[in-house]
Amino acid sequence: MIAELGHFALIAAFSVALVQMIVPMVGAWKGWSGWMAAAPPAAIAQVALVAASFAALTYAFVTSDFSLRLVVLNSHTDKPMLYKVSGVWGNHEGSLLLWVLILSVFGAAAALFGGRLPATLRARVLAVQASVGVAFYAFILFTSNPFVRLAEPPFNGEDLNPLLQDPGLAFHPPFLYLGYVGLSMAFSFAVAALIEGRVDAAWGRWVRPWTLAAWLFLTVGIALGSWWAYYELGWGGFWFWDPVENASFMPWLIAAALLHSAIVVEKREALKAWTILLAILAFGFSLVGTFIVRSGVLTSVHAFANDPERGVFILLILAVFIGGALTLYALRAPVMQARGVFGVVSRESALVVNNLLLAVSAFVVFVGTVWPLVAELAFDRTLSVGPPFFNAAFTPFVIALAALVPLGSTLPWKRGRAKAFRVMGPVALLALAVAGLVWAMQTGRSLGGPLGAGLGVWLVAGSVVDLATRTGRGRWSDRLGRVTRLPGADWGKALAHGGLGLTIFGVAALTAWQQEGVAVLDIGDRLDVGRYEVELREVEQVQGPNYVATRATLAASENGREIGLLYPEKRVYPVARMPTTEAGIDSGLTRDLYTVIGDPQTGGGWAVRVYVKPFANWIWGGAIVMALGGVLSLGDRRYRVAAGARKTRAEGVPAE
Repeated sequence: MIAELGHFALIAAFSVALVQMIVPMVGAWKGWSGWMAAAPPAAIAQVALVAASFAALTYAFVTSDFSLRLVVLNSHTDKPMLYKVSGVWGNHEGSLLLWVLILSVFGAAAALFGGRLPATLRARVLAVQASVGVAFYAFILFTSNPFVRLAEPPFNGEDLNPLLQDPGLAFHPPFLYLGYVGLSMAFSFAVAALIEGRVDAAWGRWVRPWTLAAWLFLTVGIALGSWWAYYELGWGGFWFWDPVENASFMPWLIAAALLHSAIVVEKREALKAWTILLAILAFGFSLVGTFIVRSGVLTSVHAFANDPERGVFILLILAVFIGGALTLYALRAPVMQARGVFGVVSRESALVVNNLLLAVSAFVVFVGTVWPLVAELAFDRTLSVGPPFFNAAFTPFVIALAALVPLGSTLPWKRGRAKAFRVMGPVALLALAVAGLVWAMQTGRSLGGPLGAGLGVWLVAGSVVDLATRTGRGRWSDRLGRVTRLPGADWGKALAHGGLGLTIFGVAALTAWQQEGVAVLDIGDRLDVGRYEVELREVEQVQGPNYVATRATLAASENGREIGLLYPEKRVYPVARMPTTEAGIDSGLTRDLYTVIGDPQTGGGWAVRVYVKPFANWIWGGAIVMALGGVLSLGDRRYRVAAGARKTRAEGVPAE
């Protein structure tokens, strides 16, 4: 009965979304305030209905209701409760339900907090947002219904994919969807602005928080996925340029470009058409990611489904929304004239170059991701585009972007002078000194380590100098007091840029200085890797909640001093009939000691792999710092003060 109520609530949400899509749009066109006023209550009703549907599906998973086909395919009575809950979105149908739930939450948030928007713009934004919902409700109800009953329910389920039974993967999809779907708000604002034919500074200020929230969630989601791949898959890597990894990375790059471009619209009323285009493309890449994950056209360990018919449906959604938005853009972009002018040496110019680097790098990733599909369809050739291509093609853009960021932050708006770069002179000398020192210490290895160290120092120290220059002149004690009172957006920008520097250094250090050792060990045997020594002390069989595991006990020593025990495992899930690898990791500030136990060998002993991974945690630490920067920027009170001032002026009272 509860499942039927959930199905009914989903159908009701579909109906409400249809009303929200049509009535406010017609009202904005005709100028009927009553029809426009229908949008906010419809958005709130929609989120309540979808939440009820999602709760019904969650209840079915938690109670192991095996009369539902989806629960049978993705759950089991012996599965821990965390993975029963995460099993709700660990599949195609349930993840789509989470998608529309988040979509409706963003729509309801725009309805609740968009009271200061012009009535016609808010009505159109909510109508466009509802139209996206209508498409995905139809997709769920007609092709991917999560509430399908079985005529003869089994006694137990087939279990969730063992690779998804991990805390990192339990929280990774919700954060990623918050980012993907959050970009739908930027898309809705862009299409609404195209319909109205007006983009101004206020529009840039409205769209920035939504884009920032989506970028923040994408940052956390991508970091969680990278961390999971690092410790769960047993290969010790943090990024493999997998198609689904790329599917989340491309909208992150475009969202970063959109954030910086919207600043120019807000401050100078320039780059209007370009910013609208980025808003469309950001959500477009989110839909491309949905197509890659669910169509089965590209193979990935992360893929949810392998159903070409569903892929065609998503392709139609992509064609209608992105094709329609780009057509509208082509018709309306000429009317969005830029008002602000700026010199070649200015912050605006730096942000333009920033945008070009981010956009072109996203295009490079896109080409490398879809080229195997294009080659197969057009030339009947099977190709594989792997890390060597992406590393060679993408890295130069990262280097150029990292070099530009601190310089652009020091430039004034509209028109600057080359002498503005002088403040960064000491930072450049420090970065070069660190790069030279690293090059000398590593005794002639690859250039990646010194370059990454130099760029990391350049970005982190540049962020510190950027904050310092915003405190004005005077005594250091006074300036330290002023720095604590800087707006949240200034702190957020500095942390985001500094976090990027930490991540770049972590990636370069791990790639350049990683050490590896592989050997077949019997009990008591040892393996040396660098200054570390690992001894195999025990191998035992252990029973987990829904798996059996071969667990090794490895004693790790550094320069002859024991530093701890590691417990890598090789797990087998009997129900799913699938093995997984659990790495044993001793983490530290400057390195990870990473161990993996393999299969028993025919001649005796076990295969053991040991890696020394320098500064591995700096990769995810940098992502956390970037996300924290996004949080601080979202909390900047200037957004609220500016909105309040616009409302005051609209009511005819002079603004302060």
